[in-house]
Amino acid sequence: MTVRHIVLVKVRAEVAEGEVSSAMAELGALVGEIPGLLSFVWGRNDSPEAAGKSHTHGFIMEFADEASRDAYLPDPRHQKAAQGLRAIREAVGGVTIVDFSA
Repeated sequence: MTVRHIVLVKVRAEVAEGEVSSAMAELGALVGEIPGLLSFVWGRNDSPEAAGKSHTHGFIMEFADEASRDAYLPDPRHQKAAQGLRAIREAVGGVTIVDFSA
């Protein structure tokens, strides 16, 4: 079963949208580089629901299976790309991660 890795991010208010795009592009570039990482999509939160207002952006990665996801997490390429995301997000409550198999 494929695994969907959903990450919701609260970007700091002073961060320019171009910085967000760069950080997301770095993560997206891992598709084709990391075995089993099938797809990556991201966007700015435009939900009209009040419950979703704490996060400004989100992305979804799809993995071939749990083993692929598990191998991705400690991969140095992922760790390097994740540094860009850590640099632009709020330090407290700045990220929520949910994975599920489907």
